[in-house]
Amino acid sequence: MQIGSVDLEREVLVIAEIGNNHEGSYSRAEEMIERAAQAGAQAVKFQTIVPEKLVTADQTVRMETLKRFQFSQAQFAGLARTAAKAGVMFLSTPFDIDSVSWLSELVPAFKIASGDNDFTPLLRAVAATGKPIILSTGLAGLEEAAFSKDTITGEWERLNLPNPGLALLHCVVSYPTPPAEANLAAILQLAGLGCTVGYSDHTLGVDAAITAVALGARIIEKHFTLDKNFSEFRDHQLSADPAEFAKLVRCIRLTEEMVGGDEKRVMPAEAAAQGAVQRGVYAARDLPAGTVPELADIAYLRPRNGFTPADMDRCWGRPLTRAVSAGEPLSDAQFS
Repeated sequence: MQIGSVDLEREVLVIAEIGNNHEGSYSRAEEMIERAAQAGAQAVKFQTIVPEKLVTADQTVRMETLKRFQFSQAQFAGLARTAAKAGVMFLSTPFDIDSVSWLSELVPAFKIASGDNDFTPLLRAVAATGKPIILSTGLAGLEEAAFSKDTITGEWERLNLPNPGLALLHCVVSYPTPPAEANLAAILQLAGLGCTVGYSDHTLGVDAAITAVALGARIIEKHFTLDKNFSEFRDHQLSADPAEFAKLVRCIRLTEEMVGGDEKRVMPAEAAAQGAVQRGVYAARDLPAGTVPELADIAYLRPRNGFTPADMDRCWGRPLTRAVSAGEPLSDAQFS
């Protein structure tokens, strides 16, 4: 799966989830993009929310907060330009269907929030753009995640669109998520649905995200803030600040390097040690010509020379063609 310039088969995509941590300040949002890029993020993600299309009118406090945080289409277009200048991808999660069409001009892929992974009209609208989709699976079990996947891929098939790639992110919708409920092994089960997998992290610290990479996550999304104590807005406290985010990126890069490929093979670093640490087959005592070696005549010693222990069936029952001294390695050349 490819998102922008990032081939997820080759590297883990690290997304800084800015969300609403800008709290409606455009200049702060621009600074956050730049600081996230400096910390090693490859993408920054916002939330495109039209309050009247998300919450009911009686949710007055929530409505007021959302309106205070709201950016216009023009502002998001400006932030996309800022991201491009900073060398990171611009992403934003649409929370209403009408926003999908104009956001499609700004983003290389769409992210669907956990709360909307069963909002089928939105899933179909996003699928109709033909762009890759990153779907959070919080609040969903495996059956529900499979339903969301089938809704999206079914729309691609209905519209005769090539599959641009679907990533399913394990996520637990709890802010912050207790470590005992991170349930990271679910990433392995999600992978069974045949999609790229990732992790949207709501735990404190960086350990869960790093573990997710070891379990196969190819996308990591982590909330990002300039200051964990910036305000009482909940997301700041569970977010990574620039220093912590930089640590996260460093650890992810090290982890994916250590995980390596999926082939069990002798690694270059250990090849030189093979002969020194593996055993060969040696004569345990002086053996005259014509001797048919028995168990007491054999010693298994380092370094490896002659037969390997696995070759011993080629030794039993065969007479030696010449005398062999104690400590000499045994090989086919000494047998008739």
